[in-house]
Amino acid sequence: MYQYIFFDLDGTLTDSKEGILNCLRYAFEKLGDPVPPETELIKFIGPPLQDSFMGFCGYSREKAIRAVELFRERYAPIGKFENAAAPGMAELLRRLQERGYVLALSSSKPEEMCRPICEKFGFSGSMKTIVGSPPIGDWEKADVIRETMRRLGLNDGDKPRILMVGDRKFDVLGAKACGIDCVGVEFFGYAAPGELEAAGAVAVVSTAEELEDFILHH
Repeated sequence: MYQYIFFDLDGTLTDSKEGILNCLRYAFEKLGDPVPPETELIKFIGPPLQDSFMGFCGYSREKAIRAVELFRERYAPIGKFENAAAPGMAELLRRLQERGYVLALSSSKPEEMCRPICEKFGFSGSMKTIVGSPPIGDWEKADVIRETMRRLGLNDGDKPRILMVGDRKFDVLGAKACGIDCVGVEFFGYAAPGELEAAGAVAVVSTAEELEDFILHH
């Protein structure tokens, strides 16, 4: 049975599309580069930003770092609040905590940005710890999961009782690299069709109710 549940943030606990896309447009415009269509911008939701700028746009590492700086220039004061809580998730977190589950946030987003978002939407009170990337350089999902385990005092023997919850293959693959299970959520459609299953998610759910049912029965 799972006891420790690690949650991703963007696309899992919140619908962050509006803020992320607005800040991406801001960064491209500041760089003087053409702004990609929305279908391309959506691919940035989930993976570390620097990797996305390099992989999707062909930017050098130096230019990608600058692009991330520009993104955060708008995201920190404005963009992080241009989002909405995923339906039913704040309530689900409270119910799980009341049942004795230990909950944590494990996001590649900078931790200093994760905290006010979790506070705004009422997630913080249910979380034992909130873990994100350091101020400089986005961590890979596996790095975030390992740090979450460290803060909770968990070791290899606890891995069968840990479940990652995320909406992209990066969550599933990061969990797999750490030797833990991951359930995929398809709340907002940010993952490509079949992406989560192909990455190895132990289950894929579409609503908070389905997620709760999976957790309570596994």
